[in-house]
Amino acid sequence: MPHDVAEFIGRHGYLAIFLLVFSQEIGLPNPVPNELTILFAGYLSYLKLLSLPLVFLTSATADFVGTAILFLVFRYFGARLLRRPPRWFPVRRIERLKDRLSGRGDWALYVGRLISYARGYVSVAAGLIGVPPRVFLSTVVWSSITWAGTYAVAGRLLGPAWQVLVSEFHYFKVSLIIAAATAVGLAAAIYLPRLRKRSTQIR
Repeated sequence: MPHDVAEFIGRHGYLAIFLLVFSQEIGLPNPVPNELTILFAGYLSYLKLLSLPLVFLTSATADFVGTAILFLVFRYFGARLLRRPPRWFPVRRIERLKDRLSGRGDWALYVGRLISYARGYVSVAAGLIGVPPRVFLSTVVWSSITWAGTYAVAGRLLGPAWQVLVSEFHYFKVSLIIAAATAVGLAAAIYLPRLRKRSTQIR
């Protein structure tokens, strides 16, 4: 964690967490990924400097509000914005996501919003393909709760071994490990019931 970012969070607490998470969710660049911000905030709750429930609530709220704004902008103004997209805008990646999201229902949105570095693109793609706001926003409520809760609790639980993990794996790798574990858990929760259903049908 960059020293200036850690100092910003330590000095301004929940306001800093909200601003960092919110700004990245609406597409503004941040010095660190949101996952690392929430991990660090969870670690601060282990040190009794912050409250874990408030870290979770702040992160989830910032995530929901930020991505809701991003979605609504592209839902209603996306066609105009893409007429002359800036060079840095990942048009091809958005087009691929649009194809994957089309016709796959709420689960695709939910899971997509849990994947690091793809979360914002999912919101943009959902807006461009015209997902109804009621469907998107209701799905994002649950994805925000899952995402923010996972990283906040992980930061708290990693507290005793925080310095060791950071020195050995660095923040980026730690966040990837947690993201991978979350993805595996979600895949198991989604596909195991289907596999059991198919096995019973075969019998």
